[in-house]
Amino acid sequence: MPRGRPPEGPPEHAYEPTRFDAAPLPWRVPAMTSAYMLAAVLVGMLVSTQPALNGMLGRAMGSYTSATLISVGVAFLSAIVLALVMGRGDFSRSALGSVPWYVYLAGVAGMLFVAGGAIIAPVTGAFAFFVCIVAGQLLGAMLADHFGAFGLAVREVSPQRIAGLVLVIAGALLVHRG
Repeated sequence: MPRGRPPEGPPEHAYEPTRFDAAPLPWRVPAMTSAYMLAAVLVGMLVSTQPALNGMLGRAMGSYTSATLISVGVAFLSAIVLALVMGRGDFSRSALGSVPWYVYLAGVAGMLFVAGGAIIAPVTGAFAFFVCIVAGQLLGAMLADHFGAFGLAVREVSPQRIAGLVLVIAGALLVHRG
């Protein structure tokens, strides 16, 4: 075969599709995607402990805002270690100045999540807290999609999306009453 040209036809060991491969099945997920999804579930399980732990710290310190400060401080130090291990990226003034100012509000959102968890989860319980968090995230995401906020493609609100949100809110009410 001449150099630089692709081989003609599939190699002998090529995968031969079967009739089951004709249409992609909704439950088939590539292995790498599955690994990331599993990692997200594990991170989610770890994050679910955060409000209770911050609540414990807040009660011990006599201040939920102080517990938030400690938690966010530990997160900051952990992020520094992560950046050193994984690669720090571009912290130049031009890179940081290239994004809109509101991008930095993500840090405020993170702090509000930590503080809210420390204050709210001891009252509602972790499960109800997270169901309400997910309901709020879905509502916010649906509005962000609808308006194309933050550079997202516009995905208009549909009856199916509203029904999904209503089911999550109903789940939050069931959890609260259970």
